[in-house]
Amino acid sequence: MVPPPLPAVAPVTAEVRLAYVLRHFWAAYAQVPAVSIGYAGTQLQVEIVAVEHDFFAGTAPYPNPPEWREWAGQRLPFFFDDNPNLPLLELLPESRVRINTDIISAVFYLLSGWQEFFSEERDQHGRFPYAASVQAHYGFVAVPIVNYYFEILKTAVEHVTGQALRPRRWAGGATWAAFITHDIDNLHSAWKQPAKAALRRGNLLSFGRQLGRHFTQKDAWDNLELVQQTVAGYGAKSTFFFLPEYRKGANGTPNADYRYHRITKSVDSLLQAGAEVALHGSLGTSTSEGQLLHEATQIHQFKHASQGLRFHYLSWEPRITPTLVDELTSAYDSTLGFAEHYGFRHSYCLPFQPFDFRTGQAHDFLEIPLNVMDATLHHPRYLQLAPDEILPALLPMFQEIERFGGICTVLWHNENFDAANQRNGPEQFRTIMEYLRGRNLAFVNGQEIWQQTYNPPSS
Repeated sequence: MVPPPLPAVAPVTAEVRLAYVLRHFWAAYAQVPAVSIGYAGTQLQVEIVAVEHDFFAGTAPYPNPPEWREWAGQRLPFFFDDNPNLPLLELLPESRVRINTDIISAVFYLLSGWQEFFSEERDQHGRFPYAASVQAHYGFVAVPIVNYYFEILKTAVEHVTGQALRPRRWAGGATWAAFITHDIDNLHSAWKQPAKAALRRGNLLSFGRQLGRHFTQKDAWDNLELVQQTVAGYGAKSTFFFLPEYRKGANGTPNADYRYHRITKSVDSLLQAGAEVALHGSLGTSTSEGQLLHEATQIHQFKHASQGLRFHYLSWEPRITPTLVDELTSAYDSTLGFAEHYGFRHSYCLPFQPFDFRTGQAHDFLEIPLNVMDATLHHPRYLQLAPDEILPALLPMFQEIERFGGICTVLWHNENFDAANQRNGPEQFRTIMEYLRGRNLAFVNGQEIWQQTYNPPSS
């Protein structure tokens, strides 16, 4: 698909980049002391070497290839690095520090989503494809590079102030957090695949049995209470994203297989049990303000529904969608992950405020990045991991999130709580949850993440 034309954008000056990056750096740590940080040329406590370039004055989606450096035992890519032979940190007189690579520009490039905003690449669903990303090209999708850049800046601040910085804590003093979510696309379609398979085999008896069960028994995917109780069994809280639209999208792609107004009792029961309910915007809502507002109204008929959002099929048009989310006055969105691969779409493992290219400032809403989706792990067009390969593949990513005190966002559809699924089903979910429960983390929902981001708990 072809993206919409580029809108008018505000100049992305060095001052704009610095303000956006430092806004998130200050938010990543607790009790950061007053310290002057900026580009070299003035008497600053922490000087950043500026790279002479006009990249951010143009519309190219990709900068020059990064230089690779070692930091804390990790080999990392550094974009906008003209001094690869100089040390990353250089001590200066009067307890000052110079950082010899332009990490401000590098953080801004990754965190702002510059590549997808200016890229013309879109897949059949209108999404920026993983294959077109720098994360895929240079192989760092499962490494939160921005957090490592911030660690370098943190080390410089600690040197000049003599004060150790620590990441923000989560509820109960936990060092990191997990956000367990479910997109509710299908409630009544578990019977279809085995029925179709029987018909293809010419087994009319089996087909008839499947059809009979469909009309006389509860569907295996009509399991919202089971999902809620399963997650609660780990001491966690579920966040359910519901699709109010049952009609197919304009391109024929399905939305919900249920009518939202017919399941209101089930939704109310989830809320009574302590689950979070939020909007799963249907196909087309990521580019249509009227359609998005209409669906939000349906979700918010429940007074306890949250102001959270995730778009169906992870639809996100970077030139339009963030503005619509702001106008909807949503507290948070949790769409931004790659469908094709687990990891970090913006190379960051903490919530952040996306950059508004029209105004040159941060958007109002909070983005809670999506790290891993069940469909990603085993799908003909995505990864095709065997069941026993899933946790080993995810462990390095989990360890990175834990290291930086971030949030691990998991999406597990209700249909994959069906015991018939032995590839990315309930057993694989159990393995992930048992690992997470065994670590010192807080299970939080989206509203709690929003609250604790802006009002962090005292340690």
